[in-house]
Amino acid sequence: MDQASPQCMDDDSSRSACRHNEGLPKVVLHFSVAPGATLTWRVDADSTLSVQGARLWLTRVNSPYDHWLEPGNEFRLRRGERVWLSTDSERSVRASLSCALPAKRGFVRRWLGWLAGLGLEAPAAR
Repeated sequence: MDQASPQCMDDDSSRSACRHNEGLPKVVLHFSVAPGATLTWRVDADSTLSVQGARLWLTRVNSPYDHWLEPGNEFRLRRGERVWLSTDSERSVRASLSCALPAKRGFVRRWLGWLAGLGLEAPAAR
């Protein structure tokens, strides 16, 4: 990402992104992207994507920019966004996603989070 032009650098790709969950245990998922394959998914939790082995192409819905991540680069992904990954390498790219283990929430917090995910607000008090 050091070669990215200034207009491509947005808040979520910053290396100084907010790390308020650093004290919590982390979940790390390791996977490979095969040559010619494209992976896509919706991000379930704020995560950090790390790249090893070869360069990786990343694009996100609602973003006008594509990102080429070199081995050793990290990229912050936000909960709820859809991403696509691929490579132009002749070999598989190793990557990993890491996120803080979510704290257990009670019924009311889960319900309010579900409403927020739908774009709705909690009912106002009478």
